[in-house]
Amino acid sequence: MKVFRLIFLILHVGIFILLLGVLMNSFVPPKVFPWFNLLSLGFPVLISAYIFLIFFWIVSWKKRAFVFLLLGLLFFKPVVRWVNFSSKKEVESDLKIVSLNTKGGKLGVDEIQDYINRQNADLIFLQEDGEVDYQFNGLKKEKKISIVSLYSKFRVIDYKDLQLYQNFNAFADRTDIEIKGKTYRFINIYLQPFKFEKNMVKLNGNSEDDEVKVKNIVKRLIPNFKDHQDQIEIIKKEIDNSPYPVFVIGDFNAVPNSYEYYKVSEDLKDTFVEVGRGSGTSFHDFKFPLRIDYVFTSKSIQPVSYKVDRNVQISDHFPVITTFKIAD
Repeated sequence: MKVFRLIFLILHVGIFILLLGVLMNSFVPPKVFPWFNLLSLGFPVLISAYIFLIFFWIVSWKKRAFVFLLLGLLFFKPVVRWVNFSSKKEVESDLKIVSLNTKGGKLGVDEIQDYINRQNADLIFLQEDGEVDYQFNGLKKEKKISIVSLYSKFRVIDYKDLQLYQNFNAFADRTDIEIKGKTYRFINIYLQPFKFEKNMVKLNGNSEDDEVKVKNIVKRLIPNFKDHQDQIEIIKKEIDNSPYPVFVIGDFNAVPNSYEYYKVSEDLKDTFVEVGRGSGTSFHDFKFPLRIDYVFTSKSIQPVSYKVDRNVQISDHFPVITTFKIAD
């Protein structure tokens, strides 16, 4: 039994060290050391194993349970970025936003159109829009570049193509919009995808085949992490230089606690962390918890609600619906 506990202790310490590596994404960019970013993908598994082992030590009546429990407080915020239980805001909202990666409308253009029309939103942000000309009630299409698009009830003041696609398979634009006499900057993002198919990531139990798959996955992930760093730098300049309150919305193709997440969220609020409830998972195609769709805002903007609508599967992403109180 002592040998068994020693193995579990070594395992627990090892998991703790790996979780610390996830936190290093806030300091170390992928071009310096991309493996920390790789760890962020496994955070749900790592933290689940860490918590399971804490319960094991509690059941075993070992004092080390409290040591690991105290150390685990370091990962409270990282956990909340995946799963949150904030209290409901008793505030009436006056701005509603829907963000959705539509997968080019492959699962049904009419279904997407009908769903969004039922939301009665003020702003719609689409990624991978497939160049589809959706007809959303009361919304004007503000389409300038491929992949990302905006549909708005409000007047557009200024627009800029961030031209991520010049060197990458990534797209982003920023639109300054006047809402109730005040201007806000909206940045719609689709960071470079990893382009994994299900058969590329599904392990079949054959050790040789699975080893090849894992190596191919890593070979695809690492270069993308480094490309994301360059893409985020362009976007970050637009955020930092904005004279207006900012909304950053879209498909980041990056999970919470990744370098991309930490960099963009500097001086911004993650709406899910502020008012989200339950799981933030927004990509459902791989049967693994992946939150890659976000809504960040300036600290001056008051979020009211955040919902990942899992009642519909009109894309490989769930729609993200957020509301805000912006009027004084």
